[in-house]
Formats: sequence, structure tokens, C-alpha cells
Amino acid sequence: MQRPWNTFAEGDNLEVLAGLGEGSFDLLYLDPPYNTGNEFAYRDAFRGRRGEGAAGRHAAWRDFVLPRLEAGRRVLADTGAIFVSIDDHEVAHLRLLLDEVYGEANFLAQVVVNLNPKGRQLGRGFATSHEYVLVYARDARRCVLDASSEATVVDSDFPLESPDGRRYRRLPLRNTNKRFNPLSAPTLHYPLWGDPRTGEVRIEPFGDAVEIKPVFGDGTPAVWRWSPPRVAGRPDDLECRPVRGSRGERTDVFQRDWRHPVGGRRKKLRTIWLAEEIGSTDVAVQEVKDLIGPVFASPKPTGLLRRIVETMPPDARVLDCFAGSGTTGHAVALANAADGGRRTCLSINSAEPTVAGSSAARAGYATVSEITRARLRAVAERVGGGFETV
Repeated sequence: MQRPWNTFAEGDNLEVLAGLGEGSFDLLYLDPPYNTGNEFAYRDAFRGRRGEGAAGRHAAWRDFVLPRLEAGRRVLADTGAIFVSIDDHEVAHLRLLLDEVYGEANFLAQVVVNLNPKGRQLGRGFATSHEYVLVYARDARRCVLDASSEATVVDSDFPLESPDGRRYRRLPLRNTNKRFNPLSAPTLHYPLWGDPRTGEVRIEPFGDAVEIKPVFGDGTPAVWRWSPPRVAGRPDDLECRPVRGSRGERTDVFQRDWRHPVGGRRKKLRTIWLAEEIGSTDVAVQEVKDLIGPVFASPKPTGLLRRIVETMPPDARVLDCFAGSGTTGHAVALANAADGGRRTCLSINSAEPTVAGSSAARAGYATVSEITRARLRAVAERVGGGFETV
């Protein structure tokens, strides 16, 4: 029997983590308290260190987060990765904690996430419009995370169009790295034949074709990126055209890099994620509202979590230790529905009381965990994949 896409566990995440099997998850997402001056919901966090001032608050926060990072590492597979959201209040301390628990060698990225494009206009100083996501591998040598996405590939990257309507861009067939030259790669230094009027390229002479040898811009000998058999097997993926260099005009060969090659195309993710790509806090609030009403003040958008979960294989086992409104589970369901994946997500949240007089309390939600359950149940009804509590 196939497991449901979404499972929910209520309780202190440290206690729930202790009951999970070692290496049982491929992807961990944490969205811990940002330590903005408000009291933590998890009372065990302080462990007796309630010092006064900023230093005391940082120490208490570190004491709270550290055991959860350690427990998360235990349940993370050797091929897995952890993503942690944070803002400026604790990003420096969190980076040091992750270095301590996971090792500096397993640091993958510090992503800037533009969740509030208008910027926060209240208070003094700058209008902050970003947060961070820190990314670490359990073991960078074995991690299966793919930091690329199909969604980031756009038509403007491929400005040319073939007669049959396919979009492409030109890439030099010549290897532009001077370490590769006729001495270091002699089998890749050979002549090609091309007709600059038609763009046709072949491995053997034909018609009015001219001989084309690979050279650098200064005229020194170079090598091609493709071997002769590959050129012979893919002539329609090449074209020649006149170019002007320091020694005047010559003919050069280019690869037609297609927008839609066989097997699809992905583009490396940048380390700045814009709201227009992954959604904003305003979008996230509306997503919750559309499912269960206006009951959560600052959720994460599903676009952010979809980008995160889609860096891992489509059967990834996902764990969210601070589930909040249930965005990660929602994103897992959307990703599965979109690509036929078999991802599963365990969301953990405590029975933290909702604020008296808040929209959530007025809507009948006594605890934040009730909000998480309600959203994941609504996701199962609307998107599919099932839902259960443990």
C-alpha cells in the first residue's frame, strides 16, 4: 500500500525526532523561530540560559536550535540535504551552528530569498525585503541534490529560431579554455568543412564548403569540443558563419543549443530567489486563505518550498520540523501532482496556543497544530495524495 503524500505529527519536534529512524529522510526543511524578541513557543529551548540583553537572547536561541540540528542530522540520509530558513537576527549564529553540526565542507549555499519585494516600511532603518535559506549536505561527496531547475529556463535565453520554429542559442564549437589545445588534446584538432552562405557543416568536403580549423581569437591553434564521430552524427546541430576577429574576417563553427533538447533542459539555480519566481509572503497568506481562511500571519509561499523539494529526486522523503501552516506538505503535494512524483512529507508542529483575539482564534483554531492539520487535510482534498496523523 502506497504511503500518503502527507503525514502530520503533533508534539515537540525534539521528542518526535528522537522516535524517527536513523537516515530515514532525504530532505530536511527547518523554519525555526527567528528570535526577533518574542518568546519562543518551545519552552525547553533555554536550558537555564536566560541571560539578559542580546548576548543572552542569542545564547538561548543557540541552545534551542542546536539539539534540533543534531537530531535532524541523525535522521538525514547520507545522500540528503538540509535547508534552513532564517533572517538577519540569527543568520550568523546559525551558519556557525550548521558548520559545527554538518561541517564546513558540507556547506552548499546561502540563498537570499526576496519574500517582501516592497520592503518592510515600519520602524527605522532600511526596508528589509529578504531572508535567507542556508543549505548543507549530510555528505557533500554523496549528496544527490541537483541545484538546477526546469522552471528557470526561459525563452529569452534562446534568442534565435530555426526555420522549423525551434528556439536555440549559438555556442562556440571551439573549446574556449586555452588549457585544451593541439598539444593537450591532439585528437580534437582537426578541420571541418562549412558553407558560410547556408551555414551547413560537415566532416568531409562538399560543394562550395571552405576548410575551417579551430583557432583562438588571436589566431593561435585551438581544438573543438566535439570529436569527429559526434560531428558526423549531429550535423544539423551545427552551423558556420562569418566572424570578425583581430586578424580580420574568418568562418567559425557554432553549436545550435536547443531550447528543448531530448531529455529536457535545466538551468542552475542562482543564490538570489526573487518573489516573482517563488512567491512572496502576501502570496503565501492568500494560499492559506484560499484553503482554510485568513488564519496565519506570515507563512512561506509554496513556490519557495517547491523549488527546495524539487532539488531532490521525485521520491524524496521530506521532513519539516517546524511545520507552521503546513506549506512544505502543500508544496510536496503540488510537486507530485505536477510531475508524477512519489515524494512524502512528515510535518511536525507543537500544540502552541494561537494568540487570543487573532483571526485563527476567532476561526476556532485553539493551537497552531490545528491549523497545520486543517491545511494538510484541505490539500489532500483539493490536490490529492492522502493525509494521515501519527
